[in-house]
Amino acid sequence: MPGYDDAFIQVENLSFFYASHPAVQEVTFTVGQGMIAGLVGSDGAGKSTLLRMMATMLNPAAGRISLDGLDVVQEKKKVKSLIGYMPQRFGLYQDLTVGENLDFFMDIFGVTGAEKARRRRRYLEFANLASFIDRLAGNLSGGMKQKLGLACVLVHEPRILILDEPTNGVDPVSRQEFWDILNQMKDTGMTIVIATAYIDEGERCDRLGLLHRARLLAWASPTELRSSFPNLEEAVIHHLGEADRELVEDKFHA
Repeated sequence: MPGYDDAFIQVENLSFFYASHPAVQEVTFTVGQGMIAGLVGSDGAGKSTLLRMMATMLNPAAGRISLDGLDVVQEKKKVKSLIGYMPQRFGLYQDLTVGENLDFFMDIFGVTGAEKARRRRRYLEFANLASFIDRLAGNLSGGMKQKLGLACVLVHEPRILILDEPTNGVDPVSRQEFWDILNQMKDTGMTIVIATAYIDEGERCDRLGLLHRARLLAWASPTELRSSFPNLEEAVIHHLGEADRELVEDKFHA
């Protein structure tokens, strides 16, 4: 597996607060190039906030993030050209067609001429949307909208892909198709960081982080996380329960 020895993404002692409430607290991990790194955890655990900091949308209160040697705060412009970011509510234009949405995002990134035509064709075929090129985005199914959103994120051909629960609420067949696309991107050397609400998707990752109450409880391969448990879901439930018990004990003894 490429990249296990290279810290292509470095997150060091990262913290962020909403008012005085910690959303991410002292989180540290690394991701090698060409890996898929997943984040799982309860709602409000800090996954989205962490990804937004990686995508330069929020500045950390403490700590730092480095993407391919670039500091996300100090070198924000260079980082933006390196990444593709798909938030939970990705901004597709519902009254534009599939093809028009792709063209719009390529225009934003200055992709023109023959290269624009090449990428348009490639990502339409890649997302299995070529036959829907003239359909309004608002008339697509949920799974097709997510694949179109991913295609729009990919048209400037980033080296790092940051995805915030992209398959949430999507049917199982579309989820499988989405992950097929991600694995193809991984095979090209792309590094992917994805937050997911589905434990079975965590099994597809090379590294998996478990976030709970703003803290990173574990960072390991899915195999390592579930080594002492029947399956990954039971391992995650155990880690969350242990963390909550420790919190209660700390408050009791305080």
